[in-house]
Amino acid sequence: MTTTDATGVGQGSEEVQGRLGSVLAVNTPASTTDHVVIALPSYSLGESLLSHYADRIPALEHRYLLALFATSVIPSCEMVFVSSQAPDAEILEHYADLLPSHRRAAARRRWRVVTVPDASARSVAAKLLDRPDLLERLRDLIGDRPALIEPWNVTEDEVEVSRRLGAPINGTSPRLRHLGSKSEGRRLLARAGVPTPAGCEDVRTVDDVVGAVESIARRRPGLSGVVVKLDDSGAGAGNAVVPLPDGAGREEVRARVGALSPSYLVDLRAGGIVEELVTAPVIASPSAQIDLAPSGDVRVLATHDQVLGGAGGQVYTGCRFPADPAYAPEIAAHALAVGRELAARGCVGRAGVDFMAARDASGRWEIHALEINLRKGGTTHPYTALRNLVPGRYDTERGAWVAHDGTTRAYVCTDNLVDEAWLGLPPATVIDAVRRAGVGFDPRSGAGVVLHMLSCLAIDGRFGLTAIGGSPEHAAEHHRRAVAAVEAAARSIVPTVPTVPTVPTVPTVPTVPTVPTVPIVRSPAEGADEVGPRVGARPVAGTPGR
Repeated sequence: MTTTDATGVGQGSEEVQGRLGSVLAVNTPASTTDHVVIALPSYSLGESLLSHYADRIPALEHRYLLALFATSVIPSCEMVFVSSQAPDAEILEHYADLLPSHRRAAARRRWRVVTVPDASARSVAAKLLDRPDLLERLRDLIGDRPALIEPWNVTEDEVEVSRRLGAPINGTSPRLRHLGSKSEGRRLLARAGVPTPAGCEDVRTVDDVVGAVESIARRRPGLSGVVVKLDDSGAGAGNAVVPLPDGAGREEVRARVGALSPSYLVDLRAGGIVEELVTAPVIASPSAQIDLAPSGDVRVLATHDQVLGGAGGQVYTGCRFPADPAYAPEIAAHALAVGRELAARGCVGRAGVDFMAARDASGRWEIHALEINLRKGGTTHPYTALRNLVPGRYDTERGAWVAHDGTTRAYVCTDNLVDEAWLGLPPATVIDAVRRAGVGFDPRSGAGVVLHMLSCLAIDGRFGLTAIGGSPEHAAEHHRRAVAAVEAAARSIVPTVPTVPTVPTVPTVPTVPTVPTVPIVRSPAEGADEVGPRVGARPVAGTPGR
């Protein structure tokens, strides 16, 4: 359906999308072309995941407020942040204070916030489509300037928002979403020549899983367990570990698989995979972020070591950057190969590849790719903070972030610092505690702590932070000092829990298995380089975006 409307409201989505390359070309530090970037942290996920995170969705959206920092390095960019809850003014001012003083005022003037006040467990894109007045406001903000949408992920809802705004979307079309499923992802990884764990695709029933276990066991004698993964899942929430004792026969395997929750087995009917449970003296969970340009060019943006928890160690809880130099160059090379396969099929925007690194007794690392994510993820917002606060580049051969002045940076990040005693703690108290401790991000040194998800303090006493330092140890020290400062501030006052919730609440559902808050360690078995567990903090569920 097309029209001649000059605003682009009725243009076909393919026509709109065809402008992506030209708009991306002006979204650079050297550009003098006035343009608009719409940050759309739209969590278009399955109903069960959205229901689980329902009361936290606005706070999760607020992680991408860090994208506002881009106006400091791209002076011709106006950034429009769309969310289902307005961020507090004090939070926006806090973020402005992290920018270089000589750029601060000009960068702050180019921030716009559009709020879609809707507490339903839906993506902000779906909510936006119900508000033609807000779509009109966005079109007015764009005017006749080049504009693009930076989404969290892309479904038909985000495409429709793009079409109605006449702004291309920097993300992969939903027509290609199957490439990010677990089954098709394994096949694409194989075509890219990237190693994967022994496994089977396209399982849908208990019998399929039992058959897959038997097939894997023939290839991996002594198999100690498998991981069943739903094709359409994220953050490890669709993963189930099935331990297999020595000598387990077919009926015992069937009983163990059949003991998975009824709802999980129902979801499995839509498709999934079974993979060997890789074991080794030391296991790490690195990942790589890649950027896919409309031209077909592929760039490795970053590597991370992910921190996983939960009953089966499958739920994302945080990350550290960069990944261990022992294997960072290898996973970057694998990610580049995967990116080229994706680009050849028409994928664009951000994508991620998750890996497993297993170190044997001799110290040798073996790398397996686990899955492809055709979206942004939990490592996106800390990378966004680093890229815009300490501009530079990721050196894939060194496995290091090199700033423009030649110095290096590292960071640790978590969105799962939570304590019941913090429920209702004002964001300003946390901001002030970190500042008084002397560990807030300092634009002069290019190091310190960036806070995020502060609006979640009103929901369950949770917030997140990214601690940037000149080395992993430096970043970890900033993390420890920031958490200690917040705990001390919380002990010194009696927080007032709002009688009226800051965010409209919805009925809750059972949580996913709980996981420890931190430590974040380079190699879990060694326990080295801890970020630091918080005394008294309770275990928490992971956040979407692995």
